[in-house]
Amino acid sequence: MFGAGEGRERVARIPGEGGPRITVEVLNGTRVDGLARRTTWALRERGVDVVFYGTASDSALPATRVIARSGDSTLARRVRETLGFGEVEDRPDPDLLLDVTVILGLDAVGH
Repeated sequence: MFGAGEGRERVARIPGEGGPRITVEVLNGTRVDGLARRTTWALRERGVDVVFYGTASDSALPATRVIARSGDSTLARRVRETLGFGEVEDRPDPDLLLDVTVILGLDAVGH
């Protein structure tokens, strides 16, 4: 668990801790209802600033894509580590005004 306070040791590093905030959008690339919402909650509990979640245009994605949008793939790798699954891609898009896009695939079901 993530602990705060004296006498409690933090088990996992929080993305953005001691550094810049990581802004993320989470899109459901499957037909599993609520997957983006559940993943958003899990990422937010771990300190990731999810600014949007919704449905991707592709609804049959086999593997999750963690896409670097700001030109810094380090942030995408940190989000991927937090998720525990997915493939990192580098596709900068400054028009999106966020660091990372997560498009959930079937590998996200059950996480």
